[in-house]
Amino acid sequence: MLWITLWKLVSFMKLSVFYVSDRTGITAEMLGQSLITQFDSVHFQCHTMPFVDSEARARDAVAAINLAAAADGQRPLVFSTLIDDVVRRIIRTANALVLDFFEAFIAPLESELGIPSSHAVGKSHGTGDLHTYTQRINAINFCMAHDDGVNSAGLDEAEIILVGVSRCGKTPTSLYLAMQFGIKAANYPLIPEDLDKQQLPSALLPWRKKLWGLSIRPERLHQIRSERRPNSRYAALSNCRHEIQAAEAMLRAHGIPFLESTNMSIEELSTTILHQTGLSRHLY
Repeated sequence: MLWITLWKLVSFMKLSVFYVSDRTGITAEMLGQSLITQFDSVHFQCHTMPFVDSEARARDAVAAINLAAAADGQRPLVFSTLIDDVVRRIIRTANALVLDFFEAFIAPLESELGIPSSHAVGKSHGTGDLHTYTQRINAINFCMAHDDGVNSAGLDEAEIILVGVSRCGKTPTSLYLAMQFGIKAANYPLIPEDLDKQQLPSALLPWRKKLWGLSIRPERLHQIRSERRPNSRYAALSNCRHEIQAAEAMLRAHGIPFLESTNMSIEELSTTILHQTGLSRHLY
């Protein structure tokens, strides 16, 4: 029965996680999260420490990490992306398992390429590449200006136009395409009048080849809409079923590919759309 006791202990394990960076912490968060999600039985309490770019801030970070270790009764995990060697050495003194991504990969790259790295802070999420940064901002501005069909002018610039019923995930997916890939994505709702006629909105007809549909399970749509407008016809499960069936029928009739968003994250939706459409991402 020992293994049962051990399993119960592990299943209730709580552990502090720190993302330490000399800039935003986005890289450390992304890489660290992709690793800890493989451990379902552990409840991770995550903390981000951005802009740890001096010895004083490094010592403050170590103090906070050590406090968590004392409170938890076990060593926290520290995922870091630090460039400065002195700052990195200070963080390594913490009572924690410290995994520094840059330290793990920069040295082998320097050895393989035969040249030293720049050791410049903020390269991955800074504005050093003005063209790339401008492209991201332009894509976000375009997305916001063409959200939910508010503006049909300028759709010739759109690289993709997401269509679907209200609250099926068009806006967050469009924004992710813009922010992460630099894609100029518009989105347009299929309203009840369109669904009853089984006709695409007239504003979209010239751009049928740019259209990509999103669908969702009626039960999930009912849940989402009920949070916004409870006890309304708009949120009624029967209406959600009708709209989804009509929307999918319309998309099939017009040869418009679509994805169901129910069990897909916006990251998965965006990457799948990019892969299946053949669109080229502008940002890395």
